[in-house]
Amino acid sequence: MSGINFFEKGEGQPLILIHGFCEVSQMWNDFAEKLSSNFRVICPDLPGFGKSPLEHESITLEETAVILEEWMEKFNIHQPIVIGHSLGGYVTLALTELMGKNLKAIGLFHSTAFPDSEEKKDMRNRTVQFLKKNGVDKFATSFVPPLIPENKREELKEEVQKAIAQGKQSTLEGLIAYTYAMRDRRDRFEVLRNFTGSKLMIAGELDGAVPLEASRKHKEVITHYFELAETGHMGLIERKAETIDILNDFCLSVI
Repeated sequence: MSGINFFEKGEGQPLILIHGFCEVSQMWNDFAEKLSSNFRVICPDLPGFGKSPLEHESITLEETAVILEEWMEKFNIHQPIVIGHSLGGYVTLALTELMGKNLKAIGLFHSTAFPDSEEKKDMRNRTVQFLKKNGVDKFATSFVPPLIPENKREELKEEVQKAIAQGKQSTLEGLIAYTYAMRDRRDRFEVLRNFTGSKLMIAGELDGAVPLEASRKHKEVITHYFELAETGHMGLIERKAETIDILNDFCLSVI
């Protein structure tokens, strides 16, 4: 393993923030800044995104979890709280299955324990075709804006442009590999149910990628559940201050 690129800030209880698909660790900069007054905040680039290399042509969520577990061991990250955005949430659940009680608490931020529907799997296949034909830059430019409700895009223009620029730091191989990994991921609802630590879920009322009715089905197994009104898939941009506070309060409640 040639290594996971990451940055960290602060000290104390480890808090790992895992970015989503077509995103990089820098998306958490403002979160790390604020949360580092209470925690050792650690933000990795997943293999194939940012500065972390993808070692092989394909990767599964299970393999990603093993890579992250080895990385944690190497950098003395023990009993972390792990919170993932979107794809990062799928990785968090794979880590939960692998590491169990070695995680202190977990959080799904616009994510789900359910597998892809057949319709979503078809969409993943079309995504791969688009990537192969058009490349990373065109994909990032078309992929990011629809994650935010249309009536907010102008107001958040600068943040959207920043997210697109960060998305362009993905590798073509990484985007393709993780599109397949997401398409083929297993149902981990029981993994979520059986995890005995505290569990956070943040859902967006207008999230087109993770529908609200699917998020609500997690309520029975989640200890801390939040819905963001009039919010799409990018609550960390759309409601930055509010979601930083939610994460901070959740993490303080478990240490």
